[in-house]
Amino acid sequence: MTGEAFENERGIATPRPERIDLPAVPPLPDVAGISSDEASTTFSRFRSNLSRFRTNLSEHRTDLSEFRTDLSQHRTGLSENRTEMSMRRTGMSFHRTRMSADRTLMSEIRTALSLIGFGFTIYQAFAKLHEAGVIGQSQTPRNFGVALIVLGILLLFGGIARHVQFALELRASRTSMTGDGLIHGETVFPVSLTLVVAVLLAILGIAAVLGIVFNISGMN
Repeated sequence: MTGEAFENERGIATPRPERIDLPAVPPLPDVAGISSDEASTTFSRFRSNLSRFRTNLSEHRTDLSEFRTDLSQHRTGLSENRTEMSMRRTGMSFHRTRMSADRTLMSEIRTALSLIGFGFTIYQAFAKLHEAGVIGQSQTPRNFGVALIVLGILLLFGGIARHVQFALELRASRTSMTGDGLIHGETVFPVSLTLVVAVLLAILGIAAVLGIVFNISGMN
């Protein structure tokens, strides 16, 4: 039965050689009662038949060997393709990991922004009440508002430090794997806009704290 053909490395369709029905081995001739010359001739013919039999078997084995060679080359090509795909998937995993780190920093930014905004709102609310004469002392709410803002700033700096450390380690791992030939490393990591926003927000938080501190005399 002929198997399905595949294209070898030369682009030639290589079918599996058909199975052959092995003929029976020629029987030994009976040379009893004949002369030596006739017996010699009979054995020569027998040897010729055996030689043709062996030749047919050798040709079939050669066809099978060529088929196995082409099949091995085809499997090697498939393995190389799988290796290439694995390298590219690994390279994409680095980018996905980088994006996950950005999402984590974005979550920290949202939390810090809530703390800073809430702290500044408390400060402004009690400052207005103090100016309107509703309350006579605003030191405690001012300190509470400043504490929330400082907590948000500390959260930002912690997130920024963690993000930078993780990004450097990720770049080092990617560079090492690229040098070892495990990934291509054709693309570069872009500048993290999330990190830029976190730094700017931290600066704004510090400015808010300084503004509150320098306006203390106007609240008392």
